[in-house]
Amino acid sequence: MPISGFPEWLPPQRMIEQYVLDRIRTTFELYGFAPLETRAVEPVDTLLSKGETSKEVYLLRRLQEDPRDRTDDTLGLHFDLTVPFARFVVENAGKLNFPFRRYQIQKVWRGERPQEGRYREFLQADIDVVDRDTLPFHYDTEMPLVIGDVFAGLPIPRATILVNNRKVCEGFYRGLGLADTDQVLRTVDKLDKIGPEKVADLLIETAGASASQAAACLELAAISAVDGSFADAVAKLGVSDPLLDEGLAELLRVVETAGRHAPGLVRAELKIARGLDYYTGTVYETQLEGYERYGSICSGGRYDNLAASGNERFPGVGISIGVSRMLGLLFGHDALSVSRKVPTCVLVALPNEEQRPDCDRIAASLRGRGISTEVAPVPAKFGKQIRFAERRGIPYVWFPGETDEVKDIRSGAQVAADAATWSPPAEDLQPAFY
Repeated sequence: MPISGFPEWLPPQRMIEQYVLDRIRTTFELYGFAPLETRAVEPVDTLLSKGETSKEVYLLRRLQEDPRDRTDDTLGLHFDLTVPFARFVVENAGKLNFPFRRYQIQKVWRGERPQEGRYREFLQADIDVVDRDTLPFHYDTEMPLVIGDVFAGLPIPRATILVNNRKVCEGFYRGLGLADTDQVLRTVDKLDKIGPEKVADLLIETAGASASQAAACLELAAISAVDGSFADAVAKLGVSDPLLDEGLAELLRVVETAGRHAPGLVRAELKIARGLDYYTGTVYETQLEGYERYGSICSGGRYDNLAASGNERFPGVGISIGVSRMLGLLFGHDALSVSRKVPTCVLVALPNEEQRPDCDRIAASLRGRGISTEVAPVPAKFGKQIRFAERRGIPYVWFPGETDEVKDIRSGAQVAADAATWSPPAEDLQPAFY
């Protein structure tokens, strides 16, 4: 019986997921990020202090509790990979070379209401860069480039990375005279969910804003541009603050750097805030063309105070691909396909059980040269064995005999072949994804 929020993919979907993960991993490593895996649990106090609500954290608890050991009561499954990464950096700072660049591909757990593309157990793929004391800003500009290269190599709809800078928002709110900038940020972050009228009401009710201040916050949030024109639009609102100016300069660098790398990849979107409390500067969200209503499938940002030990700080910037979220949406709309249901490229036909050892040797020879091969499960008429291959999308059937022959069952072409030398066209070696 399926359990809501815990997805299980069919083998063809899992093959697509593996292909996507390979592409992600390869691109991350091309940019010099090293692999890391952290434990699944963290102290509950740590999880709750980083912006997650208690109703979304899963506790770790044994079915039969040991009254002498209360450790499990204080542990929760991690809801993202940034918080455990920050803890790992602090604990291992003496063993790491800074700036430290890592990628992490792991499951995370979040007790939110399951819906299309949103799960309670899901796979994330993160990259982060952290440094001691200060982190140069150019790493903020690098994050969208990596993600752009990942998505450019996948058969998915066009991705647009929406960027903002919390300094822009906080500086603007301060310039307006609003003191509780964190509350304003959290409220504006609900804009897509509840709409501008309710956001304005909440700003007045919870952040002490006047009607004109709330209106100005909404005007800022409405600014969107694929180039530096967003800075002029902010200037026209007539609000000034040093933090606002700093944020605008940083956001401009991100947008211009991405524009040179891949025009149209990044769009400045000044309503983006990100709900977690630890972000301090640049923030990212990513939408797929045609799936905008489902929200972000890749997000992250700059955090200057998440990782610290005594007087030592480890500022960082990172971005995370919601792999399960993205694939769940695309699978749900039949937007991703694979050319065959199995990795197998060649099925060795089995004339009779006595010849199975010979068929196994043929398969072993082909596998030894990197050709995915299986032997037919039972001897049957060759027509049935061909249909067995067709149902799975296997393109070639190998017929053993005095002279072996191999048949491309798509075209019907059949030629003599030697298992020690024959190879299929390169495009047939692996399943195709589209």
